[in-house]
Amino acid sequence: MIKRKLFEALKSHLKQKEITLLVGPRQAGKTTLLLMLKEYLEKRGEKTVFFNLDIEDDRRYFHSQTEFLNKVKLEIGENGGFVFIDEIQQKENAGIFLKGIYDMNTNYKFIVSGSGSVELKEKIHESLTGRKRLFELTTLTFEEFVNFKTNYAYEDKLKDFFTIDKDKVDILLKEYLNFGGYPRVVLESRLEEKRLLVNEIYKSYIEKDISYLLKVKKTDTFSNLVRLLASQTGKITNYNELSSNLGIAHVTLRAYLHYLEKTFIIRRISPFFKNIKKEIRRAPVFYFYDLGLRNFSVTEFGNLYERETAGFVFQNFVCNILIEKIENTGARLFFWRTKDKAEVDFVIDRGVNQIPIEVKFQKLKFPKVPISLRNFIKRYQPEKAYIVNLELTETFKIERTEVSFIPYTMLLFEKF
Repeated sequence: MIKRKLFEALKSHLKQKEITLLVGPRQAGKTTLLLMLKEYLEKRGEKTVFFNLDIEDDRRYFHSQTEFLNKVKLEIGENGGFVFIDEIQQKENAGIFLKGIYDMNTNYKFIVSGSGSVELKEKIHESLTGRKRLFELTTLTFEEFVNFKTNYAYEDKLKDFFTIDKDKVDILLKEYLNFGGYPRVVLESRLEEKRLLVNEIYKSYIEKDISYLLKVKKTDTFSNLVRLLASQTGKITNYNELSSNLGIAHVTLRAYLHYLEKTFIIRRISPFFKNIKKEIRRAPVFYFYDLGLRNFSVTEFGNLYERETAGFVFQNFVCNILIEKIENTGARLFFWRTKDKAEVDFVIDRGVNQIPIEVKFQKLKFPKVPISLRNFIKRYQPEKAYIVNLELTETFKIERTEVSFIPYTMLLFEKF
């Protein structure tokens, strides 16, 4: 069993009346988490019932709210208990359905999950305003991946493991950058089986989510967009070029990008700017939620280090760590680029101040600060700046700014 950090947060929320809503990509481990919560509750003597809307026999109880509650009462009685609903996106008008049940003020606590769909991210989210707390499960983070791969031997001393066993950690990084964090892919040891699994995940996403959303069976253009975005990971998006290469209108392209974001495939990082005249304002950069899926779409799955794009995938890796680090802090992640092409990979904007972060997929030996980062420091005078690399640790000041060279492993322990 792979331990997930989100489990403790979900467990803590069980005592709250509001609906616990767990969302995330297909095959990220949502059902497994729900079953773990169910087992935890049953060991405490609590009554539970589990519905999976991917199962036709379970769907027949969802024709009406009354019919559904009658089934719940039959299974666990009228005095309360915990009701699990998996794959809620299969229910039409799911948000209204759940809102109605919640407003009946029953004794039941509802724990609901769903794979990425626009319906789930928008309509259900809106319908349940004030009635739910949203939890987002990604594929395995690097920390979860390392803990599993080391049999949890260093779970409470991970920082020491990263410092002492650098060669082992580098091997784990290479594996993670190549194959990503889908649990089934991580659990499989054979390369060919990993490929088959990620192919199945990708096809399932295209054939189920995207065919449903686009209302078409031919999704070649959409798949080509995924490949183009994967080949341009970490680079500024040129909408004209994308629409021209795909042969689609701008409005269609933007709709497709919207679907990709809402279904947990890509993340949009927007440009940071204060000087409107000198800094690019509109074109974003896109990164992937899962590195393995990104690599698979451009035939780099398992052979990433043979390609020149490894540095951009490492940049994607850092992006995912930073987003996890600033979650629920109110901070936002941007990149910075001026019209004269000075560029910083990431900027954490906390409103009152900013933290620029440059990424180098190198074992740096000497602390050389790039000119673009120096330009950002000169312009905005941040308290801190970081250069994330593979090995070097060093800190010094440029005027009032503390500049820290840190290995990617230590980024996991930084507070922003």
